[in-house]
Amino acid sequence: MVEVLNAIYEEDFLGFSYGFRPGRSQHRALDAWAAALMTRNVNWMLDLDVRSFFDRLSQTWLVKFLQHRIADTRMLRLIQKWLKAGVLEDGQWKAVETGSPQGATVSPLLANVYLHYVFDLWAEHWRKHHATGDVVIVRFADDGVIGFEKEADARGFLAQLRERMQKFELELHPEKTRLVRFGRFAGLNCHKEGKRKPETIAFLGFTHICGRSSKGSFLLVRHTIAKRLRAKLQEIKRELKSRRHDPIPEQGRWLRQVLSGHFQYYGVPTNSKALGQFREEVTRHWLLYLRRRSQRHRLTWERMRRLATLWLPRPHICHPWPPGSFPRHYSKVRAVCGNPARTDLCGGSGASPIPTATSCMLFFERRSKGVGNP
Repeated sequence: MVEVLNAIYEEDFLGFSYGFRPGRSQHRALDAWAAALMTRNVNWMLDLDVRSFFDRLSQTWLVKFLQHRIADTRMLRLIQKWLKAGVLEDGQWKAVETGSPQGATVSPLLANVYLHYVFDLWAEHWRKHHATGDVVIVRFADDGVIGFEKEADARGFLAQLRERMQKFELELHPEKTRLVRFGRFAGLNCHKEGKRKPETIAFLGFTHICGRSSKGSFLLVRHTIAKRLRAKLQEIKRELKSRRHDPIPEQGRWLRQVLSGHFQYYGVPTNSKALGQFREEVTRHWLLYLRRRSQRHRLTWERMRRLATLWLPRPHICHPWPPGSFPRHYSKVRAVCGNPARTDLCGGSGASPIPTATSCMLFFERRSKGVGNP
């Protein structure tokens, strides 16, 4: 079912939509945002966060959005059963009237469909018809960053977006949604206004900072969010405590996996110092609990350094800066509303011919049997 729905909606989703989509990982979104800051006129940034999105999205509106694109009543009926599945709390089943199905594989896709109609199509229409300067949008699930060239555009967009969200029973998080100066010229503009430096933003696990390179040019600095770093270290500390009597090779193999996964995500340029500090803290916690295995330990820092060299990988950059000509992804088919009376729904032009859900299911059945395209 999810594969069929993906085949349908991947033709519709816009290029700035990331998250829970094939080939649209967090680092694709981070690369797109970094490239936009370096090549577009961005002076203001809206740090966007929808409050309790997965718990509060309207199932009534979601079904309307699905009916707008899917004509197969059997598929719609199955999705509605998923929506009514309810949740388990303390072993007790509880019916829910809002939100996406708990733990279902289709939930991320349904959430993307909801935001596609509520936010993406509306934002694209607003950017083309109301903005007076550059507007850059990167959305990852219910989190996003929007860059504006002009302050008036930014404030007008935010005000209209709040009304748009209320119409579809959603709300912007009052604390996490912020409008701040950000971009290549943010530092210069802040000095003119008497401010020391631009504010930072948090996006996809990184704190984004307007910095300067060794040559004095603008540099987007990204550091691991301190709160997440502390939480991860506390998690490792608890696990080391429970594993402290395991053989050292077993502990070392587990820690190697943990650090490799951490470096694989957070290994971006300008974050090397945080990666090194993370490895050093893990080494220190490991030493602490190895010493607690016995009251008469003989584990010195010199021996601990040898163990760390043997088992713990060194920090490395896994995701270099995107190339200057970072590709922008556009959808092939814009299946938007062709009825002018429903411009409030999607704000677009006429819909293109699209395959039905049944034809997509037949296609996948025939492909699995080795038959050519229908």
